[in-house]
Amino acid sequence: MTGIPEFRTTTVDVAHPRNGTGDAPPEIRTRIPGPESQSWLLRFERVAAPMGPKRVELELPDGRCRVAPPGGVVFSRGYGSNVWDPDDNRFVDLAAGFGSMLLGHNHAYVRRAIELQSDRLLQAMGDLYPADAKIGLLQQLARLFPVEHAQVILGQSGADAVTAALKTAALYTGRPGVVAMSGAYHGLSYAPLSACGLRESYRAPFQTQLNPHVHFVPYPRGDAPDLASLRQLLVSGTIGAVLLEPILGRGGVHAISKPALQEIRELCSRHGCLLIADEIWTGLGRCGSWLHSTQLEIIPDLVCLGKGLGGGLPISACVGRADVMASWSRAEEVVHTSTFAGAPLACATALACLDVLRRHGLIERSAQLGAHWKTALEGSLKDLPVEVRGRGLMLAVDLGPKPGAAGKLMAKLLSAGYITSTGGGAREVLVLTPPLTIASELLTGFVPVLRRALEEL
Repeated sequence: MTGIPEFRTTTVDVAHPRNGTGDAPPEIRTRIPGPESQSWLLRFERVAAPMGPKRVELELPDGRCRVAPPGGVVFSRGYGSNVWDPDDNRFVDLAAGFGSMLLGHNHAYVRRAIELQSDRLLQAMGDLYPADAKIGLLQQLARLFPVEHAQVILGQSGADAVTAALKTAALYTGRPGVVAMSGAYHGLSYAPLSACGLRESYRAPFQTQLNPHVHFVPYPRGDAPDLASLRQLLVSGTIGAVLLEPILGRGGVHAISKPALQEIRELCSRHGCLLIADEIWTGLGRCGSWLHSTQLEIIPDLVCLGKGLGGGLPISACVGRADVMASWSRAEEVVHTSTFAGAPLACATALACLDVLRRHGLIERSAQLGAHWKTALEGSLKDLPVEVRGRGLMLAVDLGPKPGAAGKLMAKLLSAGYITSTGGGAREVLVLTPPLTIASELLTGFVPVLRRALEEL
């Protein structure tokens, strides 16, 4: 993998003595999960609400039953592209907090921003008496939007940003209808949940409380997607927003073609509805550009950002045209606010994150490194029944029509020292979203490990 610009630490970016450089290969000292991780996970089971599948009961030799210990690991510390569990096993993080740790773990500039802001101010009063850090971040985010005089609404999560975008569309157009995509994932708060097309099971328990005016159409994959159902819905005149991911993230890392997205842009303009680009996962360099939608040469009306924006702290943003945002103006009261949206500490780390992305050329590096890694993966796996796809450092390995296969592969890779995640409606896709700062050698080293794990699956 030659020609990749390496990310090198600066004099400020000092490694933790115990953690090393953050670019080390895996070092597994125990079975996964190790005894300390099992102890923590059993405690977690007792106090955390049972959000996942029910635990399996094991029958012991003396006839008693107990709940099987949870799988996985517990993270105890992290630096760069490495994380450690309580048993001191070292992993290479190819998931990066579901794509959110763009700069890796414990980045020096993020730590320094936290230290400096902690000495100054931890909380202001939202938009009533905003912090200077918030105003500075709003300025930087507005500059990312491809039209002058953009304006911004801050939130704490990606779901908050999507909620703000859907509310903006309702205010601006006066229409209740939303077109969302099959396979889409925008968060599980009520507003984005109504537009979550990844799995019907997410919506089913809460269906009666969700927006009844949401319509799903097929995600426009490939070079000649069928947009007939979208056209038919827009002609009705009841649709206020079309919500889409430029690359379907949790849905399996499927990319929309440039002609398809350009046609959707034209249809939205023609029928007076807003195009909302959910760039929570794809934006800020993850796919090799500041905004993947503008890389495809279209300008959305609203863009949602989140995940890596805060360098590890929770913050998100809905950015859009000033004339669209003007629909929020009210004579009497604010109708959308949150106590901790735009909190100074998260704003300071977001400013640090944007600065590092820009000054260290990590956007361009993501595009180049991701292309080389994808080529290496395709070459290694070319004789196996899998497909490698994606852009930048948002890649996926599709295992085909094998429900749950990616989960089994994820467990094998975890035992080998690699943190990954899964996607697709049947969890049949392995998703790879490492930090943009990761050493190219770690990605090279992963290729044969993945090959062996697939052969053993």
